[in-house]
Amino acid sequence: MRLEKISGLAGKVLSSTASLLKVAIMSRGASPSSKEGEGKEIIILGNGPSLRETIEEDFDWLVTHDLMAVNFAAITPEFFRLRPKFYILADNHFFNSLQSDSNVRKLWENFKLVSWEMTLFLPSGFKHLAAPLLLNCPAIKVKYFNLTPVEGFKFLTRFLIDKGLGMPRPRNVLVPALIVAIRSGYRKIYICGADHTWTKTLDVDSDNFVISVQPHFYADNEQEHRRVRETYKGLRLHDVLGSMVVAFRSYWEIADYAKRKNISIINATPGSMIDAFPKMKKPENKPFTEK
Repeated sequence: MRLEKISGLAGKVLSSTASLLKVAIMSRGASPSSKEGEGKEIIILGNGPSLRETIEEDFDWLVTHDLMAVNFAAITPEFFRLRPKFYILADNHFFNSLQSDSNVRKLWENFKLVSWEMTLFLPSGFKHLAAPLLLNCPAIKVKYFNLTPVEGFKFLTRFLIDKGLGMPRPRNVLVPALIVAIRSGYRKIYICGADHTWTKTLDVDSDNFVISVQPHFYADNEQEHRRVRETYKGLRLHDVLGSMVVAFRSYWEIADYAKRKNISIINATPGSMIDAFPKMKKPENKPFTEK
């Protein structure tokens, strides 16, 4: 038992030291928090298949809240119906693939069509790539955040999150979305479209290639299917499963962080496999309510 404690302490020291090094190398200074969401509620819209049902049945509930959209949501007609107040991108694919991915090009082109005030959150490391893409987007205000993953002693990780210098390992865009919402002053955060039913669509084919189908509320075109296949090409099953573990663990770290700040995070995604946040149960044949 004593050896386990010593080993655990040594692990915390190593991971904390690594986190400080990452912050020193990757973070672009502390990003200030905001009181923009003080006294209000926000809904983060993941792009999982259940979001289709939520939009169709609970549109009125959605649009009475501040909304945050993610990833490829802007290439859909629903984006222009919902008019989200916030948008967040985290994956380098959105900044490095304009020539090779027509979906990425459409995303940035659609940002030019935004006619309402919208704040776009982007990783600070991509500031130089994003700036020219947003020259003709007058309705969009850009804010940058540090995507730096931090681990180790809780007092250290909380301090780094408070200062905007890092966050729990951002395996999925929902991690920075939640941190940004918290740091924007929101005291109640709903999550929709975060199905995370990855294990249900995970398979290994006869050639031992890992296949991971991650459907969205919109229909992916063939180019997106090819991109996903290429992303998983060469990955081993334990690598894919380990990546999933990182994501679900990060949600528990966020849940602990939010609890200490008296912030409510409620998962309103039907059938979601995220187990870190309390779930909002929908009355049968009735729309969501605030209760």
